[in-house]
Amino acid sequence: MRRYLIDTALVAAAAVVLGFAPVFAKAQEEAFVVRDIRIEGLQRISEGAVLNYLPVNIGDTLDAASVRQLIRGLYASGFFADVEFRRDGDALLVAVREQPTIESLLIEGNKDVKSEDLNRTLFDNGISEGSLVKPSVLEEVELSLTDLYFGRGKYGAEVNVDVTELPDNKVDVVIDITEGDRSRIRQINIVGNELFTDKELKKDFELKTPNWLSFIRQDDRYSREALQGDLEKLRSHYLDRGYADFQLQSTQVTLAPDLKDVFITINVREGSNYTVSEVKLAGDFVVDEAELNQYVLLKPGMRFSQRLITQSSELIRLRLGQEGYGFAEIVPDPEIDEDAGEVAVTLWIQAERRVYVRRITFDGASSIEDEVLRRELRQFEGAYLSNDLLERSKIRLQRLPYLEEVDFETLRVPGSQDQVDVVFSLTERQPGEFQGSVGYTGYYGMQLSGSAVHSNLFGRGNRLAIGLTGTSYSRVYNLSYTDPY
Repeated sequence: MRRYLIDTALVAAAAVVLGFAPVFAKAQEEAFVVRDIRIEGLQRISEGAVLNYLPVNIGDTLDAASVRQLIRGLYASGFFADVEFRRDGDALLVAVREQPTIESLLIEGNKDVKSEDLNRTLFDNGISEGSLVKPSVLEEVELSLTDLYFGRGKYGAEVNVDVTELPDNKVDVVIDITEGDRSRIRQINIVGNELFTDKELKKDFELKTPNWLSFIRQDDRYSREALQGDLEKLRSHYLDRGYADFQLQSTQVTLAPDLKDVFITINVREGSNYTVSEVKLAGDFVVDEAELNQYVLLKPGMRFSQRLITQSSELIRLRLGQEGYGFAEIVPDPEIDEDAGEVAVTLWIQAERRVYVRRITFDGASSIEDEVLRRELRQFEGAYLSNDLLERSKIRLQRLPYLEEVDFETLRVPGSQDQVDVVFSLTERQPGEFQGSVGYTGYYGMQLSGSAVHSNLFGRGNRLAIGLTGTSYSRVYNLSYTDPY
């Protein structure tokens, strides 16, 4: 990749120096008024997009200094590998060569990280099939993918990006990954704790030093995400036990020279233990204050607890959600009195606007008619958004025999402050079921039976069952059809 970047940079530099000279071989004697602008060499980028990066209009006066500025502007867009300006009478000719387009994108060597996760990182960096190759972005992609592996504890990972030129200004991009082994945690040290032992604090940590179960659990493998989770557990351990001014002062992650061992040091300031002096609500009382106070679990005289504050905030938020305030936020504001050893807690209610449901859609239910799903809903389009009704709708959908999993999300409508769309994500299960059996009795002889059931006939949610039992002396047929509505 470095060779590719250097070559492109040299082309760019040459274009700025050499491409500029012929433009104004005569123009350096005098500037001219632009009467026309013509652009040559475009393949995929529109002329309008180029003009957006050209701060020059018909009627403007162009001289050598302004041309240098135009060249810098086009190169700064990252869309062009070569730019040249020429003058044809009173017309400005802009000749460009676009950056190549990615024809194919291939990832090789990844096992620990799924290709979809890698592709998501590439997409976030502007790299996908059909996109333009910007050399600076390729370098950023290499760093981003390497950082992704570092975050999973694979500090020996190597990422190489190989670009192969193709005809028609296209390229193939191959990302070759050598993952290496995940670094193991050799030590986890907590510095500054006097009230609780290391064993107490690390008891619920996901990350562990090597133990006899590590080869099964792999809990001694370093992960940045797991470390962040453990730091949050450490913070909660103190905040839930009254230490309202606890601080995580710093965290150092040190690697051994061979990159195989990780040493973690966590510096803490435990602080003091505090009692709650007051808990009050403030802000937008769209629901009666007396009712909301019933959801406050933390009371004066109790030991400070972040867990109870969080639970109280969630209960209040859910209550507001029942009234259509689907994006309400509860912001805790603890005020510490160090001299008295007390904390006064204010829960600020930010109700925002009442939210309406614009549209409800279903994703993943291709064989089920929309009407069948909608008759299970208790949240309706055009009505206030209610978290309670959404949960009830989810439960009713989950009870359908032809659905395996149900989830939902609310999406703000672009350009609207009081509307949302609700998307239910559904996973179907096989609606058909077949059973059969073979038996033998001394009286009836051979006995055969079979049945077939379809719980979502023609996508209408109706149930059809067919059964047959046969012996040497009799045949019994069963047929049933059920419309649950």
